[in-house]
Amino acid sequence: MFDNINKPKGVKRVALAALNSFRALKWLYQNESAFRQELLLLLIALPISFAFDISALEQVSLILAILFIIFTEIINTAIEAVVDRIGLEIHPLSGLAKDLGSAAVFISLIIASSIWLVILL
Repeated sequence: MFDNINKPKGVKRVALAALNSFRALKWLYQNESAFRQELLLLLIALPISFAFDISALEQVSLILAILFIIFTEIINTAIEAVVDRIGLEIHPLSGLAKDLGSAAVFISLIIASSIWLVILL
């Protein structure tokens, strides 16, 4: 049971938060094909980013652009999980919430593509 008064503090809090994060990342990998595709994109993008004669700042920007897609996918999945937790019946607001999360991922893809195009071209 969650105890809001006696929450862990310091290093213990950080360790527990890290464990929760790793559990979530494992769940995403096992259950979300979009997450696996975006991880594959990151694995492909990393060596490609080293292949070009660009500055360290540009290289970091390329990698962060892909990580931003992954970040947005995680938020989208969280929205979907909350909506599904509330109820599985079809409701316009539930559909809207899921569509907005999907739109956020789409915008992150546009942002990342733009960053890659500007830096590499």
